[in-house]
Amino acid sequence: MATATTAAPMFGDKLYQERARAALPLLVRQAEAATPIFYSSLARELGMPNPRNLNYVLGCIGQTIQHLSQQKGEPIPPIQCLVVNKATGFPGEGIGWFNITMEDFSSLPLKRQKEVVQAQLQRVYSYSRWPDLLSELDLTPIETNFTSAVRAATTFRGGGEGAEHKKLKEFVAANPSVVGLPASTPMGTTAVPLPSGDCLDVSFQAKSLWVAVEVKSAISSPADITRGIFQCIKYRAVLDAVLLAERRPQNSRAILVLGGSMPSDLLPLANLLGVEFVHQVSGGQG
Repeated sequence: MATATTAAPMFGDKLYQERARAALPLLVRQAEAATPIFYSSLARELGMPNPRNLNYVLGCIGQTIQHLSQQKGEPIPPIQCLVVNKATGFPGEGIGWFNITMEDFSSLPLKRQKEVVQAQLQRVYSYSRWPDLLSELDLTPIETNFTSAVRAATTFRGGGEGAEHKKLKEFVAANPSVVGLPASTPMGTTAVPLPSGDCLDVSFQAKSLWVAVEVKSAISSPADITRGIFQCIKYRAVLDAVLLAERRPQNSRAILVLGGSMPSDLLPLANLLGVEFVHQVSGGQG
């Protein structure tokens, strides 16, 4: 929690304080959706090129929450801990806000670590006064309504696999680093059937992790990308169900890989739903 102790509350004109005021409404949106957000995803939505710079931003939010908690004489949960590492699902330096040292946390078995994090996140989700807190800080809540995007995806009809999709799919399968996996990860398998009747574009299976990849090429429409976001949600559930049925550890990820850019109006939707994505992957385009 080193950064948190040096960052000041958000009542100032420093850049990290301005960013903290922009970030807090986004975190309230995530809290109300009971969904964490990745460091990289929050950085993108804030227009920050380097997610590492979020440490001061989140420390600033933490100090503000602590200040208000003392002022009110009531506990306010550490909403900044909703920002988690993509690989671990844990909030990095934010572990310090759980009244446990990083050393003690690291010594716990993985299952117990997850329980500790989930218990704290549940406190954030169940806190009912986040809108009041934004109002007190004179911050505007984030209004999210993706009805038009959802309806467009519902009526979208694809035309079968095109050459661009096939190239990108094969490129991702041959390069696990595209989705953040170690180079030592075995090559992925394409067109993998699931018991739900779905078929994964790419599947990576390591000893303790199963990663499903949904691919959308650079020519995919916003409606098709929206459908890909919802497909990733379904794949996460199906993979966990398969692992549970086979008595294997439920450790899975579903990642959306885009040949083009994530449309700016769909970025909040992906973050709201907690969907991990990688975009501008051009290696498969020949």
